[in-house]
Amino acid sequence: MSPITRHSGARRRIGIMGGTFDPIHHGHLVAASEVADRFDLDEVIFVPTGQPWQKAGVTPAEDRYLMTVIATAANPRFSVSRVDIDRPGPTYTVDTLTDLRRTDPEADWFFITGADALTAIMSWKNVAQVFGLAHFIGVTRPGYSMAELTLPPDAVTLMEVPALAISSTDCRARVRGGGPVWYLVPDGVVQYIAKHRLYQEDSGEHRRRVPEPEHRPDGIVLPPGIAKEITESFEGEQ
Repeated sequence: MSPITRHSGARRRIGIMGGTFDPIHHGHLVAASEVADRFDLDEVIFVPTGQPWQKAGVTPAEDRYLMTVIATAANPRFSVSRVDIDRPGPTYTVDTLTDLRRTDPEADWFFITGADALTAIMSWKNVAQVFGLAHFIGVTRPGYSMAELTLPPDAVTLMEVPALAISSTDCRARVRGGGPVWYLVPDGVVQYIAKHRLYQEDSGEHRRRVPEPEHRPDGIVLPPGIAKEITESFEGEQ
């Protein structure tokens, strides 16, 4: 069975994106959004490392945790866990997966990581156990070669994520095809596109009649001028 496919009545599908996040950036957010869309994940849990065993001189965990909370707050699919920063001692992926799986043993779990991390995965602590706890998704850049890397084919899926050379043409095409544009454009713009059904085949005729997007995040503060523009666009509507 393909790990990408969700079947009727299937269990919850949860992604885990671990990292130092020092600081978290748009590359992390775009990768998580792309994987969630392709693998039909119900949730992506960002897990800042506590004491990364392979790195030194890292910013305090509480600072990195708070930056991650701020960066992910607008996306209803994203959440942040303290499981690693509250656990004493070095952070190992096997411990992260074991602890999180206890919160929902019936779910299907996916661990999202970069291609550079996959090159060293066979040296991770209890790697055989790790592969049994989650399906691994290796996020790669277009053209990145991993031909020499040997990994269990049923345990790892490689997925290309476009580099952050974002264009308006690509954003329009993605909306038209039903794909996500989270973090490719500002949050308020995502809401505006959905509200007015921009870039869709029927946008000119029906865009004023659609309800609010089902998963619209609340609490977004729009930049100066945008709120006024949105208000004026609805003046006179029935």
